[in-house]
Amino acid sequence: MDIKGYQGYQGYKEQGINEMSQGELLLLLYDELVKRLVRAELALNKGDLVLFEACVDRSLEIIRYLDDTLDMQYPISRNLNRLYDFFGYELNRVKAGRNKTELERVKTMVGELRDSFRTAQKDSEGERS
Repeated sequence: MDIKGYQGYQGYKEQGINEMSQGELLLLLYDELVKRLVRAELALNKGDLVLFEACVDRSLEIIRYLDDTLDMQYPISRNLNRLYDFFGYELNRVKAGRNKTELERVKTMVGELRDSFRTAQKDSEGERS
């Protein structure tokens, strides 16, 4: 792809993101987080520690962003803050100890949380219709 084609693609991606609702953006972040955790797990199983650590680091960055963007005026935000702290703590332990069991546990919990947000998003869209 030439530079013009790449710039056009980037513009298209940015436009799509700018047109997303907050709920859609949240789900996009959770999808990326789950994807990174799956990649970390696969990399750990293959012994690719460089990719494993990169995926865990990116997962931690996403979790920090999710935590930083919480609106603390809502009670659920305090619960999510504690959950994000837990995820961050556990992923740092996973990274240090290369613990497959804990990685699977965190990945499952993040996936369940994502699915809960997806259900809430669908429900809120149904209420608006």
